[in-house]
Amino acid sequence: MRSARFRRSRRAAAVTLVSALSLTALAACGTSSSSDDGKDGAPQSGSSDPSAPLDPKTKVTLTIDCMPPAAKAAELKEWKEDVAAFNKTYPNVTIEGRSTPGQCLEPPRFTAMLKAKSQPDVFYTYFTDLPQVLDNDGAADITAYVNDRTVPALKDIDPNVLGSLKQDGKLYGLPTSNYTMGLLINRKLFKDAGLNPDAPPRTWEEVRAAAKKIAGLGKGVSGFGEYSAGNTGGWHFTAQMYSVGGDVVDASGTKAAFNNELGKQVARNLHAMRWEDDSMGKTQLLKWGDLQKQIATDKLGMFLAAPDDIAYMVQQLGARYENFGMGPIPGGKNTLAGGNNYMIKKGISGDKIKAAVAWLTFKNLTVGKGQFDWARTKADGLPVGIPQPNFWLNESKTKDDAARVEHATMPVANFKAFMDNPVAGKAEPPKAQEVYKVLDNVMSGLLTNEDADIDKLLSTAEAQVDQVLASQ
Repeated sequence: MRSARFRRSRRAAAVTLVSALSLTALAACGTSSSSDDGKDGAPQSGSSDPSAPLDPKTKVTLTIDCMPPAAKAAELKEWKEDVAAFNKTYPNVTIEGRSTPGQCLEPPRFTAMLKAKSQPDVFYTYFTDLPQVLDNDGAADITAYVNDRTVPALKDIDPNVLGSLKQDGKLYGLPTSNYTMGLLINRKLFKDAGLNPDAPPRTWEEVRAAAKKIAGLGKGVSGFGEYSAGNTGGWHFTAQMYSVGGDVVDASGTKAAFNNELGKQVARNLHAMRWEDDSMGKTQLLKWGDLQKQIATDKLGMFLAAPDDIAYMVQQLGARYENFGMGPIPGGKNTLAGGNNYMIKKGISGDKIKAAVAWLTFKNLTVGKGQFDWARTKADGLPVGIPQPNFWLNESKTKDDAARVEHATMPVANFKAFMDNPVAGKAEPPKAQEVYKVLDNVMSGLLTNEDADIDKLLSTAEAQVDQVLASQ
């Protein structure tokens, strides 16, 4: 979600954000101080060919947001090292990193930044932010600047990931990470319940059966958990619809598509697990962060998640990597996919666009360097071995996967079922957060009311989602 507006960093903001900038300070912080801005895409110096790599003699300054804060000492160390390494090739490019938690972590501040045109030259977004950014005329079309000369591994980037950053055939960003959702399990509870943690459930019928066995352990343990508040319930209802081959919005993007037999199937299964099986626990109206705490303390057997939840639970909640495993999303028809990226501010010079592409390529799109320097990541005490981000294909994937295993700080075999059985990713629906807010009511109704009228819940939500989509 977070487009995961609540997946990725902005999702975790509800848990980890300790301070935020005022809107006024944010606008001031986000405004580029460079003086070489020009007409969008029009080079001011160096090569006039937008498809040519940046000339190392070109002198520009780039403002870039979401530099790690001082509190993340290892990540900040790596950022500074990467800037120094980048400057060995491009000594005349000045990188001005900015740590702006309000913009990076809080959706309202991100929106305010776009409307104020105060974003830095290179700014962080989620895949689902593209419509909002383009509506505010905020991102440069970088199609002409991205090719196998400027981004050597371009052919090995998953086209579905790049497709999330395109509209009408034009490219507006370069990816930093991606995710698909699967079934996160507590291996200890699986073993205690006589289940095989190396073979997580692959169907929703198997999930239901396993959840009953795990809940049977007693002592307040739940077998399966779900969200139903803070837009996260609607996010997960969408993921479950995708998993059985359904959707929440039709192909035209103008009508709800969940008030049908597949939607009723998802709803009936959840209601039965909650009330007939008593395998989901009595505490409901949960949101992001609640299920993570439960599974990290051996009180929950499984829930739908993306792999980065594992690092969060170890680093923030004191859990152990060995206790977790992952399998593909039950049902296996499709899975909800998302990720994050950087876009480049519309209106800056062509040379600055080239410099931005060069920096993003070095930092985020080169196997063995930047974020994919797994030997350094391990040496700095950061996690290595989580299945995602992994948007590589072909030779790049082979090399990166091998390096992850070589430098792993966790038992990567625990994620084998997830890695060996990839499920096609499906993007979030239009107006995702507004749709999710409506669908929260479906989830909360199912999980808090034993006498819930499933037909009425779905039909009411259908009418409300239709209204949301009509206002586009």
